[in-house]
Amino acid sequence: MLSERQIDKYCDVLLWALRTARKRRYRKGDVVMVRYDLRAMKMAEILQAKLLDMGMNPVLRLGMTPKMEKDFFTRANRNQLVFQAPGDRDLFNHLNGSIYLNAPDALTHLADVDSKRIGKVAIARKPLRDILDRREEKGEFGWTLSMFPTQELAKQAGLSMKQYETQVIRACYLEEEEPVRRWRDIFRDAMDIKKWLSRMSIQTLHIESVNIDLFIEPGERRRWVGMTGHNIPSFEIFLSPDWRGTEGVFYADQPCYRNGNYVEGVRFVFKKGSVIKTEAGKGEGFVHEYIGSDKGAGRVGEFSLTDKRFSRISRFMANTLYDENYGGLYGNCHLAVGSSYSDSYSGDPSNLTKAMKKKLGFNDSAIHWDLVNTESKRVTAYLSGGEKRVVYEDGMFRY
Repeated sequence: MLSERQIDKYCDVLLWALRTARKRRYRKGDVVMVRYDLRAMKMAEILQAKLLDMGMNPVLRLGMTPKMEKDFFTRANRNQLVFQAPGDRDLFNHLNGSIYLNAPDALTHLADVDSKRIGKVAIARKPLRDILDRREEKGEFGWTLSMFPTQELAKQAGLSMKQYETQVIRACYLEEEEPVRRWRDIFRDAMDIKKWLSRMSIQTLHIESVNIDLFIEPGERRRWVGMTGHNIPSFEIFLSPDWRGTEGVFYADQPCYRNGNYVEGVRFVFKKGSVIKTEAGKGEGFVHEYIGSDKGAGRVGEFSLTDKRFSRISRFMANTLYDENYGGLYGNCHLAVGSSYSDSYSGDPSNLTKAMKKKLGFNDSAIHWDLVNTESKRVTAYLSGGEKRVVYEDGMFRY
């Protein structure tokens, strides 16, 4: 179990991340929601105290247990699946921040649930997420995600609890006296890479590995983003490309857990921006149904690269937040199907309308699913002047 001192430092990192993730400064009286699972109760208590000391108004929300979640998806009728509690919309219209402490007690409890029911719930809740997206674009809202280690996570990752906690401690720099100072340094280093990539006039990216042969078009009016405080830990540098320019094959060699389902060996074939063929070593039925949740679920919403010099995560963690930031021998790239991120728009995101997003090729969907490849790979940028340049190889950016 993480010590109280380590949890306290972890909370300090999350509060730094929350402040970093929002364009405007937080003020006393701002409303911050802390969503947490039962195993993260101690961390939620410390966060609440710190937010109160900052003059914030914390709103605490305890997540459903695995049994509650299973009962909901199996027992709810159609109206109950899409039900929105009175007051949710009003709360979301006034939220200034959100921190989520993910600490699951089960990862496969929804394996026998019809994924269409899960998709229906995601679609019903999309209007609430849209409210937060618009508030974030205006600088009125910021968020960060984190994970608290549990026995279930360690078990599914094939690690002992001590090994799992060691990965968390190292990934978040909690063994250091002042981890926030280290995160500030990482933030500055990442800024140099983002500026370097954004200055290049990249027309197409070609990603090659043993199992990947994929072309991505960044699109017009794009910038590279990442390490913005939205996730802790976070070492990825990414953009939301023009989904229409995706061609070729992507393969996720890293397994993942999604909506209570275990998925392994996902392979997507893209043509004219959309998935036209899907394969998976395990969970193929779920994958087929999930990326058919809505029109945008089978299109790219994000392309990301992680430099192994930043990330100290070296094991599969059975948690997407950590797995998409895997360092190891070759870093990683991950592709997300589903919704895109408007903060990769090079202009002011608050000026983006739905029509503009559509014209620029920002994808829209009720889902966002990150799939990770940790193979040795080369990423070549084809520039507007006809030049080509290797920008990522052997797990590192070549800048």
